Amino acid sequence: MRQMSFSLTTPQMLDRTKTVTRRLGWSSLKVGTLLQAVEKSQGLRKGEKVRKLGVIRVVSVRIEPLHAIDDGDVWLEGFNMPAHEFVEMFCEANRCDRNRYVTRIEFEHVAKEAQSS
Repeated sequence: MRQMSFSLTTPQMLDRTKTVTRRLGWSSLKVGTLLQAVEKSQGLRKGEKVRKLGVIRVVSVRIEPLHAIDDGDVWLEGFNMPAHEFVEMFCEANRCDRNRYVTRIEFEHVAKEAQSS
């Protein structure tokens, strides 16, 4: 199963309040895809292991300009801040500008019992 990192929103993933993420790339992701959410999957130090946060199922994928985000979607992203602050934070973390097109991925958290089916 493909992994997706949530290093900036690990607490929100663990308490299952995050249901949307924006990514550079990931545009070929399909609705229904199961992903292993992890704290981080790259840049692990020697001896560190991937920390699994749970399995998620993609329910919606669309491409949109980063600056199109509204305050409601910022909440779904797991943050309590105005949209313009989220855009600034995203741009700094991803070294891009506010006009960049991003992949908006909506997902649901999969119950442990349903992960094997």
